[in-house]
Amino acid sequence: MWLELSNLWIVILNALGIPAIHLGISWWFTKLDRDRFHPDAWLYRGRSWEAGGRIYQTLFQIRRWKHLLPDAAPWFDGFAKGKLGDKDPAYLRAFIAETCRGEAAHYAQIPGILLTLIWNPWPVAAIVMIVYAFASNLPCLLLQRFTRARLRGLLEDLAKKR
Repeated sequence: MWLELSNLWIVILNALGIPAIHLGISWWFTKLDRDRFHPDAWLYRGRSWEAGGRIYQTLFQIRRWKHLLPDAAPWFDGFAKGKLGDKDPAYLRAFIAETCRGEAAHYAQIPGILLTLIWNPWPVAAIVMIVYAFASNLPCLLLQRFTRARLRGLLEDLAKKR
């Protein structure tokens, strides 16, 4: 901990700071131009081991718990990713780009949450915050990749039918 604070101030900063970091980064990413998030970029590209998204279902049983995750984008007038709204290829491409935006936002939240190490005492609270930073974002990262893989498959199927 870089700042020496009382336990009360640590609790207050965590109670206010952690949600502010999550929501602030989410808000900021919804304001970035969608064109900045290229689905073919290395980070967002589908991997062969993902097997078109099947790995997320078989290994993580993602369909059992994905409904429990919030989609913060609509809170900030962003693109809602909770349900598929259309099967139009342009909409699907936009949705795919939005999963890239969501994935990037969750990657950014990890170091954002680690800013709390400035006021959280070492080692126990700091370790808890490090675990929290990863545990709170990993399910969302998995969901973005799962959804993107499924949407890509749907887009390919639609292209074959034309």
